[in-house]
Amino acid sequence: MNPVVPNLVPVLPEIFILVMASVILIVDVFAKDNRLIAYALTQVALVAVAWITLAAFNGSTSYTFNHMFIADPVADVLKLLIYVTVLVVLTYSRGYLVRRGLFRGEYFALVLFAMLGMMVMISANHFLVMYLGLELMSLSLYALVALQRDSAAATEAAMKYFVLGALASGLLLYGMSLVYGATGSLYNQQIALAIMQQSSQHHLLLATGLVFIVAGLAFKLGAAPFHMWVPDVYEGSPTAVTLFIGSAPKLAAFAFVLRLLIQGFQGVAADWQGMLVILALLSMAVGNITAIAQTNLKRMLAYSTIAHMGYLLLGFLSGSMAGYSAAMFYAVIYVLMTVGAFGVLLLLSRHGFDAERLEHLKGLNQRSPWYAFIMLLIVFSMAGVPPTVGFYAKLLVFQAAMQAGFTWLVVAAVIFALIGAFYYLRLVKLMYFDEPLERAPFQMETDARVLLSLNGLGILVLGVLPQPLIALCIHSIRLSL
Repeated sequence: MNPVVPNLVPVLPEIFILVMASVILIVDVFAKDNRLIAYALTQVALVAVAWITLAAFNGSTSYTFNHMFIADPVADVLKLLIYVTVLVVLTYSRGYLVRRGLFRGEYFALVLFAMLGMMVMISANHFLVMYLGLELMSLSLYALVALQRDSAAATEAAMKYFVLGALASGLLLYGMSLVYGATGSLYNQQIALAIMQQSSQHHLLLATGLVFIVAGLAFKLGAAPFHMWVPDVYEGSPTAVTLFIGSAPKLAAFAFVLRLLIQGFQGVAADWQGMLVILALLSMAVGNITAIAQTNLKRMLAYSTIAHMGYLLLGFLSGSMAGYSAAMFYAVIYVLMTVGAFGVLLLLSRHGFDAERLEHLKGLNQRSPWYAFIMLLIVFSMAGVPPTVGFYAKLLVFQAAMQAGFTWLVVAAVIFALIGAFYYLRLVKLMYFDEPLERAPFQMETDARVLLSLNGLGILVLGVLPQPLIALCIHSIRLSL
């Protein structure tokens, strides 16, 4: 019997990244005296894979590997956004990595392998493929956190991340096994069909599996009360690694939630909506209130991330197309803001000094009015102040939750957003009204500075003209669901 050859066109970007990551590892062995070769190859790989993805983009949905892998508009858009994010992250991080001895081929290979895991997560149409993508991303991130071997803080952060990540993966896998027992399938569409057709006798087993799956997802998102790893990992990791962990994986986590809850468990939305309400409320409360007490800037941004994940979940629990597209828009804007915020921290860092504490922002306006303005835009966007794009991101998820009847939750979210504005505006006060502790020149490279400026201005431009990005999110969601 002749073997069936799968259609490899939908999976070409993944194959290309796998090959390039392997090539970079081999090239780095023979070019240890010139690490720029590995860096250049990584950036070329990101541009090339973006071209491959765009060339195959036709607005339709295609499957391969016996329907275990899906390529649809949501997957293509999110992958393109991840390529851009990783390219910007590597550009920002180059000088920081060189000054700390981390500018090595292992770093770039691990980044590409983590990105490959994200791409598999985004396109997974089968529980086992989702799990493989998740583990590939997670194991790469654990190694990245521990890459600075002489740092006790980084080693401790990596151990905490590994132990809690393993626990989350176990919860997720156990939940998937219970769902398989209740439905007899691991495919998203077949699970959705089985849920619609099954009798109530399997509902308890299905609901129990769903609880474990949502708990595992909450760990990966960093949502309260499963958030305990986020502040420690953000603070203990090198800033360049924190920048990567806090940005691109959130887009993959959004897709992961979309594939599991929306495509697989839409028929039992009433069960997971209640859990998401609790997760969203706790995340907004814990994130915004605890961030006020932080003196470490990376730790404060970690609690800010927890709060933002709460706002993101508001879009999912609405159970509507408008809510899903609002959540996608929020995820994209969150990544844009996070990359910019950590980019400013990398700008302020130099050889032997990491800008990690609130006082390191003091007097930034006197040192550089332009970068103080860029940070001002980022901070205002995180707080949801118009005319920055963060205002529209919050507005869309609030509207979606209101239309779904969660008025009380939206009121609570607005209150927590006002509380969160305090610690964001405190950064503005430090930058514009305090005297600088030092006036050392910035060491960030010119191309990274230009990109950081564009990053900040993009937040303002999208705040004035958000319609194209909103339309892209709505269009891709409607074509894919």
